[in-house]
Amino acid sequence: MRNYQLAMRNEPFLMVPAIFARPVSTSPITPLDHPAASAPGASAPRPAGGGSARRRIVDAHHHLWDLGRNRHPWLCDEPPIAFRYGDYQALRRNYLRPDYLADAAGYEVQGTVYVETEWDPADPRGEMRYVAELVGATGLPTVAVAHTRLDAAEAAELLEWQASFAFVRSIRHKPRAHPGPGHAAPGGMEDRVWRAGFARLAPLGLRFDLQTPWWHMHEAAALAQDHPATTIIINHAGLPADRSATGLAGWRAAMTQVAACPNVCVKISGIGVPGRAWTAEANREIVLNLIELFGVPRCMFASNFPVDSLCGRFSAIFGGFEAIVADFSQSEQDALFRRNAIRIYAMGLVA
Repeated sequence: MRNYQLAMRNEPFLMVPAIFARPVSTSPITPLDHPAASAPGASAPRPAGGGSARRRIVDAHHHLWDLGRNRHPWLCDEPPIAFRYGDYQALRRNYLRPDYLADAAGYEVQGTVYVETEWDPADPRGEMRYVAELVGATGLPTVAVAHTRLDAAEAAELLEWQASFAFVRSIRHKPRAHPGPGHAAPGGMEDRVWRAGFARLAPLGLRFDLQTPWWHMHEAAALAQDHPATTIIINHAGLPADRSATGLAGWRAAMTQVAACPNVCVKISGIGVPGRAWTAEANREIVLNLIELFGVPRCMFASNFPVDSLCGRFSAIFGGFEAIVADFSQSEQDALFRRNAIRIYAMGLVA
């Protein structure tokens, strides 16, 4: 089974504690399709939320947190930080598996990708230990994106440690970025030490989840070209917050440049606008532009829950995605909602 896992993640042999060396399921599953669900008296597996599923999905980007057990400075400390969606008081509470499944009700959640949550930096190993508990207890999430500061002195050691978990597929470390376009100084992706940390990903079989605003996508393109063996997954569509004609033109030009790199994919998520409800009409241009630039095979729909609950309900966001791509073939739709995430993150689920 361990050899199968290594092949699935395309990683070299790493010593993994037995408790974490669990195979990724290759059968169609819902979050309740877990050994615990087969215990005597347990309910049969069912779609998330218990209702009749409208569509099977693999959520390529979500978060979970237990603030009573684990410190997240941005969620626990005062005063709150400046946040791209404005007031985020509603997020400063526990968000656990039952909360996620309630939000996803009406969709059959086949699998999910947990993405690091800006955990307490004083405890760089705690988050994946917490995720290991979740994976072992419920099977949700399916795989995870861990955090390691690529420019830290201990980056090499921490990356190897993160990669030792059989469910870890990628690393996210938000590089230093300017507050807006037009700055001549380079951003964090051009830092020599940061790039040295990035170069350690491919030998460990790890991808890189990149969250940076669109005006740094020229740096992302250079990074992708210099490291063609590393898959880069752009988070949240390149953050197209400025919906003015000028803002959208700049965003499209930047995304066009990075989309030319075949080892770059994109998550269509996190595209809410502060103070506005999430609607298909408001986001149609963003979604269709990304699919045009990257092609269906390199795009994934994702919820970014609970963060994007500040902009709309889960059903409004995924229903909006459905409306926007309603004219696509069923195969293309299934790729966007499910199969691409399974392939890109090597999730081991039946595609």
